[in-house]
Amino acid sequence: MVIGGTDTAITSAPFMAQLWYYDDKGTTDTSDDVSFFCGGTVVSPTKILTASHCVKGFNWHAYGAVITGTDQLPTTNSDGSTDLHGGTVSGVWRQWNHPSYTTTTHGAPDNDIAVLTLPNAVKATPVRMTTSNDTASYAGGTVATLYGWGRTSSTSNDISQTLQSAQLTIHADSTCTTAYGSDYVTGHMVCAGTQSGSDTGTKASCNGDSGGPLIVNNRIVGVVSWGVDNCVAKGDYSVFTKVRSYVGAAYPRIDDTNLSGDSKADLFLRNSSTKTGYELDSKGTSLASRVSWGSFSGYNVILQTDLNRDGYQDFVLRSSSTGAVYWEHYVPASSSWTKTQIFSNWSTRTRIVAPGDVTGDYKPDLLSVDSGGTLWIYPGKGDGTFGTPVSVGTGWNQYNALLGHGDFNGDGKADLIARQKSTGYIYLYRGTGTAGSGAFSSRVQVRTWSTTTYNTLDAVGDVTGDGKADLLARTPGGTLYLYPGTGQASSGIFATRISLGTGFQQYDILG
Repeated sequence: MVIGGTDTAITSAPFMAQLWYYDDKGTTDTSDDVSFFCGGTVVSPTKILTASHCVKGFNWHAYGAVITGTDQLPTTNSDGSTDLHGGTVSGVWRQWNHPSYTTTTHGAPDNDIAVLTLPNAVKATPVRMTTSNDTASYAGGTVATLYGWGRTSSTSNDISQTLQSAQLTIHADSTCTTAYGSDYVTGHMVCAGTQSGSDTGTKASCNGDSGGPLIVNNRIVGVVSWGVDNCVAKGDYSVFTKVRSYVGAAYPRIDDTNLSGDSKADLFLRNSSTKTGYELDSKGTSLASRVSWGSFSGYNVILQTDLNRDGYQDFVLRSSSTGAVYWEHYVPASSSWTKTQIFSNWSTRTRIVAPGDVTGDYKPDLLSVDSGGTLWIYPGKGDGTFGTPVSVGTGWNQYNALLGHGDFNGDGKADLIARQKSTGYIYLYRGTGTAGSGAFSSRVQVRTWSTTTYNTLDAVGDVTGDGKADLLARTPGGTLYLYPGTGQASSGIFATRISLGTGFQQYDILG
């Protein structure tokens, strides 16, 4: 756990998670059992940020459990039952570790970041990852807070029963490189803490803290990754994964809700004659057979989103007759869908977009363009309601398509794609993670596609499952193409198109 720390109540760190793994390998022989403990951080109601070395090679769905909402480790009561001390235990639905996770020459983990997806939302209050452009948090001398249940002493292998925290000073890369040489990968790692040679005077992470957070200004800037044996060697430091370098890879895994629940964004469309809605699940570079959702008559906008971040994909629907906008979402407790009106009359809104989190608070927002061409951000509150709308600016009716769902350029911020009516130019508007006129950077032209090339464009998120937002484009003849995102913010934004089939002219709404 944290060496040099103090007892800390869960109210001070409600985002803390305990990760328990046990696999007896199905044998009576205990020598082949695999059992370990890691820390983690709740970064959305169904997502736990942790370290790759806690995840890769292990089957968390079958053998893992996550406990949130308590500062105590579980104990066994006299009757043999388990006392969670007010905590909640969850299984694990899916796991992801950084695809470039590896070890250095001497075994130190690199690209050491992972995400566990829970099957249901937890009540624990999430903490946000820092942003990709955050440099201040990593400046030498910055004070950060480490949390964990790991070892509290270099002379005992026992982890702490109670959550601990300690204030650690972040060091410059040059200091870390001097200590660790090539094992310390500048840009991927940050080191912090003080190690005196003994427990006294040391403030460091230790065994059992792996995967837990390093916090600056209420954002997670580091994930406990590695250090030296027994954690107190003088002149060495605790090493953390540098979160700002991995937001682009991790955030799409945090905001990856989709209809089928497999981390690949799916297509929803409506037949123009029957008004039947269909789900077409992504298979990566192709689509599965369509599944009927019944009638979606009476709507002229259908968008996929997850306004309450419960892990279930929702719909935003606009009534053709009244212009009222509805949020239709799944209620796990009753295994039913409910529809709630969220706006009364948006019939004159020329565009409605559900791009995800635009303002940088991890809560999905809605955007709309009014009849005068002003683009508005409606900041989501994470429960299907919205704060006061904020104007981004005017002139947005020059576009005959405005769409987005996720991060196109790999910086962990939601972006927009727009098509200009007069020229067919396709522009990328990169999100900045803020509201108001500065919500998007200056546009970058990435393609030229007139309506005779593609009469419909659609963005539903990461269709291929590689962590990058993709684009769908339909020809007037009905061929649907997938343009896989590359993460670039230039003309190279999309890889070579892939045909998803023909006959898509039968659908009047793709969302």
